[in-house]
Formats: sequence, C-alpha cells, structure tokens
Amino acid sequence: MIRISKSVCRAAVCFSMFGALFASAPSHAEDGGAWQSVKKAGVLRCGAAVAPPYVIKDPKTGEYSGAFSELCRNFGQNVLKVKVVFVDTTWDNIVAGLQSDKWDLALALNDTPERRKAISFSTAVTDYNVTFTYNKKNSKLPKSISSISDIDKPNFSVAVMSGTAQDKAISGALKQANIMRLPGNDETRLALMSKRADLLADDNSTNMLLAEAHHDWVSTFQPMPHLAQQSICLGIQKDTPATDVKVLDDYIKQQIKSGEVDRMIKTSVQAVLAQSK
Repeated sequence: MIRISKSVCRAAVCFSMFGALFASAPSHAEDGGAWQSVKKAGVLRCGAAVAPPYVIKDPKTGEYSGAFSELCRNFGQNVLKVKVVFVDTTWDNIVAGLQSDKWDLALALNDTPERRKAISFSTAVTDYNVTFTYNKKNSKLPKSISSISDIDKPNFSVAVMSGTAQDKAISGALKQANIMRLPGNDETRLALMSKRADLLADDNSTNMLLAEAHHDWVSTFQPMPHLAQQSICLGIQKDTPATDVKVLDDYIKQQIKSGEVDRMIKTSVQAVLAQSK
C-alpha cells in the first residue's frame, strides 16, 4: 500500500480549494463575452457620476441625460436590444465599481495609464483637457494669467472634484496652491461663487459651460501646452473580449462619423445653459 504523507494531503486540499475558487469566478471570455452576459441578463448597467455636459442627472426626476448617458442608452437599446439602467456612483468609486461588476460600462472616463492598470477603455468619444475658471473681479488674482506659475501661490485656493482626472492633473501641476477637493460639480462651483475658492479646475467643456452661463464675472485660463490632454471614453471591464470591444468601438465610430456625438454634446451644453438661467 502506498503511504501518502499529511503534508501532501494538505497540499492536495489547498490545490482543490484554489481550483474551486477560480472555477467559481468565470471571466467574460469564459462565459461567452460581456455583451452575451448583458443580453442574457436583459439589462445594460451604466455607471454614472455626474459631469455636465457629458453626464447630467435631473435632481427632481432622477433621470439621466447628457452626451455619454445618451450614448450608453442608445448602445443598450439599439445595438444590444436590452433595457438600460443607470447606477449612481461617484468619481472616487466609478473604477472600483466597474472592477467589481456593479455596472457594465462606466460613463465619461478619461483614458489614463493609471486607470488602464485596472480597467480597459472604448475608442475615444471626445477630447479632454483641464482649464481654470475664476472670478475676474477677484482682486487677489493677477489681472492677466498666462501660466501655471501665476496661480500656483500659497495664498490661492483651487477647487476640484475629488477623484477625477482633473484632480490628478492639478495635483502634479500645482506645488504651492491649496487644493480644495470636493465631492461634486455643484460643490466646486459653489466654492468659486462664494469665493471660498479662488479658482476652479475642471475639464474644458464643463468650464466652458460655467463661463457662458456667467460671462459677466467668469474668466477662463487655458494652460499651454494643454494640461492633461486626454481622450474621454466609456470604461469597460479589463477582461472584455476583443470581439466585444470591437462591437462597442464600431458603434462609437459610427456615431462620431454621422455627427451624432457632436449633436449630443451641443444639445447637452444648451440644456445645461438653459437650466442655469
């Protein structure tokens, strides 16, 4: 009779447990693909953190609009032929939620090397860079702002949404200014309007909205070269098969070519401006 040592038995049990663990967590590639799973569930979940004009949430109805919201809704309804639901999240949690399968697509994410370690991205939907808005009547600030060094002073406060790409960008660019990290777009704008913050760092499109809505007192500083020039995409899970990525990318490219993406962005900008009047 062959004797099997206790250590070998323990090792066999461990391997068996690990095998069961991995078998219980199939990847998209093993379960037929991301979109096949969505079709089977009958619903596409869109992870949404508010970022006008790309992701807009009506505070009264809870309904989502904005260019990326429409893009996700149309992809689910017209391409995958499933119901679409929006899942509320924050910019601090949107990547983690995608990793943990709380949603299938993450809206309006900047494609960065750091994020690519955790998730993947669709093709670019639109471009992004960071600008600064400020109250041109603020006597603390110089009359003419032409460089980052003009605003990187210990007595200046810069408001930014915590966990966003613009937070990351100014954290590397500003060495002396006080960075005021706040949870959302409303809070950062209020900080600027109430003069608790001297400047607001945000993406170029969002700051454009603020400047157009309050042209009587808002000025914009655009760093040159552009600060944090990136692509804004839909975030997807890391193990999404290439064939599924192509389905999404082909849809986005078609929407761009047809002019639909530009139309959605312009419509969203107009809607935000109308609400602010």
